[in-house]
Amino acid sequence: MTDNRSNFLVRAVEWLRAGYPTGVPRQDYVALFGLLRRKLTEEEVRKIASDLAEQSLQSADPINTQDIEAMINESVLQEATPEDVVRVSARLAAGGWPLADPPLD
Repeated sequence: MTDNRSNFLVRAVEWLRAGYPTGVPRQDYVALFGLLRRKLTEEEVRKIASDLAEQSLQSADPINTQDIEAMINESVLQEATPEDVVRVSARLAAGGWPLADPPLD
């Protein structure tokens, strides 16, 4: 992974922590990973899932990496509701996540 990608991944985790200071609620995972997949590789998404699982250990509703990976796999077949996407997008934007896709060349 290049330094720029590595820095982006670190910043992505920081944005998630800023947008979700008390942890990501389970109902946001499908929309969250759908949005993350627009900017990150599969490996990067899995790294974030691992970080989120570790962070969730401090919450009232902990989740493990296997649960998150199952949700990721299930989300391929499931679409987030527009309300979920709006809610998660707002949290990511509050943390500084670049929601706009770069222009196509």
